[in-house]
Order: sequence, then structure tokens, then C-alpha cells
Amino acid sequence: MKVEIGNATLYLGDCLEVLPLIDKVDAVITDPPYGIGIDRAMAASSGRIVGKGVAKGTYFASGWDDAPMGLELAELIMSKGEKIIFWGGNYYGLPASQCWLVWDKRVNGHFADCELAWTNMKKPVRKFEWMWNGMLRQGQEERNGHPTQKPLALMAWCIEQADNPETILDPFMGSGTTGVAAIQMGRKFIGIEREPKYFDIACKRIEQAVAQPQLFAHEPVKQVQESMF
Repeated sequence: MKVEIGNATLYLGDCLEVLPLIDKVDAVITDPPYGIGIDRAMAASSGRIVGKGVAKGTYFASGWDDAPMGLELAELIMSKGEKIIFWGGNYYGLPASQCWLVWDKRVNGHFADCELAWTNMKKPVRKFEWMWNGMLRQGQEERNGHPTQKPLALMAWCIEQADNPETILDPFMGSGTTGVAAIQMGRKFIGIEREPKYFDIACKRIEQAVAQPQLFAHEPVKQVQESMF
């Protein structure tokens, strides 16, 4: 299924089937499954395992994150963009990169301190600080139940790091955060999502962004140039 909302084109389907239909874009910015079973782990830890009619915010142990993205799909995705940003790039056998993007979550405990994004860009390592868990977490109003949702400010920062591309593709759209950031920044967006639940959430969020266009402005954050060595 294909839905067009303003400057956004959204596909409900498997990206392996949809990607061959899409022309090359300026940037691919995405957060594919890492293969660490996060959906099942979060469901188990919350005590709210699957079922119909469950409460809002329940995590479904659907198994979508049981295996990492395959090499065939990774190569197909990389062929679709001039600039590539892969969150969770440390889980894949991708080529060496000069520029990694680092999201410092400013948290302690059993959550990872940071998440890493692989890029094909020739620039220094960059770091973005944004607390996403805990009592003082930022962007709490954005939460929509997707277990691997990223902050809106983080995805807007990614777009900036990709030198403000005109058209952005996210083949693992999830709940549409990258699409919302792209629309708010006046960009064109193409998103693909195979889970109907999250596709519907993405459509609603992007509809709202189109109805209230604005230049994206996020809180100033500390950006640090670092070496990975």
C-alpha cells in the first residue's frame, strides 16, 4: 500500500520488495533491526507479553528483531542513497568508516550508554547528547510505544549531519520519527514499514507535521568532535 501525505510518500510493505521501485535519493537515514531480540526482551521485562486488546504502550513480542539485516538487503539499501546513516552499524559487517555518529544517552544502569551509527561520510566522528530514559528524560511527549523509537531531535541532527539532503529515505520507518523531522525541516521523505500498527502511527504523526509545517528547532546540544581510536 502506498500513501502520499504532503512531501512524504509512505509504503506499507517489506522493504526488500519496495526498494527496487524507488529511485536513488540524497540520503538514507535508518535504524534497522539489530538482531538482539529487543522486542521480546522489553516485553518480558515489562511483564506485558502479547495479546489482543492489550493496553496502550504494550510491547508486542513479534520476533521482528530476532535476526539482523542480511547482507543482500544492506547492499540494496546502500545503493539507494548518496549519504548513508545506519543506526546500529556496529552490529553489521560494514566497511570501515571515518565518520561514526554517536548518540550519548546520558544514562547509567542496564541501558547502553551510547548508540552508534555507521556512515559513508568523510568527516570527523560526531556526538549528540540527549537523555532518553530516566526521570529527567527529554522528549517524553514523543513516546508512542515503539520499542526502538529514536528522539525527534536526534533524527533532525542526523539530517543536518548528512548536509541537509533534499530527499530522505527510511526503509525501516517504524513510527515515523525520521519522516516527521524531514517534514518539519522542509524536506521530502520516503518511508517503508511492514508492521501495520507502526505504519498507522507514522501516517498520523506525519499528517500532523504536514498540517503544522515549521522549521525544526531543537534544544542546543553539545556536539563533540572525537576520534574512535
